[in-house]
Amino acid sequence: MGEVFLKYTKPSLNPEQQADLLIHRGMLGDRQLIIEKLKVVSYYRLSGYWYPFRNPDDTFREGTQFETVWQRYAFDRQLRLLVMDAIERIEIAIRSQLALHHSQLFGPFGYAENPESLPDFKSSPDRAKFIERLSEETSRSREMFRGHFIAKYGDTHPHLPIWMLAEMMSMGSTLSMFKASPHKVKMLVAKPYAVPARVLESWLLCLNSVRNMCAHHARLWNRELGVKPWIPRAELYPEWHAPVAIPNNRIFSVLTICRHFMRALAPQSQWINRLQAKFAEFPDLPMRQMGFPENWRECPIWKGKETTL
Repeated sequence: MGEVFLKYTKPSLNPEQQADLLIHRGMLGDRQLIIEKLKVVSYYRLSGYWYPFRNPDDTFREGTQFETVWQRYAFDRQLRLLVMDAIERIEIAIRSQLALHHSQLFGPFGYAENPESLPDFKSSPDRAKFIERLSEETSRSREMFRGHFIAKYGDTHPHLPIWMLAEMMSMGSTLSMFKASPHKVKMLVAKPYAVPARVLESWLLCLNSVRNMCAHHARLWNRELGVKPWIPRAELYPEWHAPVAIPNNRIFSVLTICRHFMRALAPQSQWINRLQAKFAEFPDLPMRQMGFPENWRECPIWKGKETTL
């Protein structure tokens, strides 16, 4: 027998009808407030936040408050901003260090002219596609220095120096270049963060995935990570394992990685204080759903004079 496809029969409901449906299913809260919120944030978007409160028959567990759902939505939105702030700093630092160490070994144009500069590309078509992608990214740039370089040197240099290119590369292209670079370049880039290059690569893969989720305003706070970061080995990096074992499947691992980076990149930053202030602002948040262990405050990576919780 062939596949049987069901016909989708759910009708379109206006915010008033959506609020009545929620209340009918057991959601508690002021109807007018629920309507106003549904006018600015769609029913379908909010459903990801009330999903943990649902019973199997689509009713809500007794005592479920719309305000609780809205608070989790508000926290998630603010968490994404904090995570994006950290990832922006990390991305800029990695791009800068990659451009520096790559150019020191292969010159300003080695990435485009010297196949040995990106040995992990499996074939010349892979390399050509990468260079083409970089050209597309730079062609969309409105940076004045790009136009100045082309006007002055374009007749003899079809490509930008890598330190200029780095200012216009996407995080995805930065990651591709890091992965394709010689091991020596990877080690030099990873050195300030005191982790092996292969661990740093997995972190960048994870952060790129999280960045894309944040850029598309996707739910983050209690999500199971699709791209999981590697946790450094216990025998060499005990602070990642004792007295707190860092799980790698939830946002706690991402926040811990960001915390580790920020201590190296910007030790005077208030990022950790802003993050912990956000936790204090939402004290009823179920931290376990974010992957936080009970004793997470004892983790050496999270300890420090700026930690206030």
